[in-house]
Amino acid sequence: MKLNAFLISAAPESGYVAFNPETGTTTQGETVEEAIANLKEACELYLEECPPPAGGVAAERNALLTTFEAELEHA
Repeated sequence: MKLNAFLISAAPESGYVAFNPETGTTTQGETVEEAIANLKEACELYLEECPPPAGGVAAERNALLTTFEAELEHA
């Protein structure tokens, strides 16, 4: 089953937070590789306990990740 991983880091020395939107699973790691490995393990454990329905949310599909800027009003 293909799942998506979104990684965020404030700075490389602070490590990475990894998120999987299909399961809502979040984890972290010191490197990209470690964060993804931890996320894979967490997702597999989640899916053992809460298997998706056939053709459900975790069905194979393509994902698009992009960024945008939001303007903040200062008080």
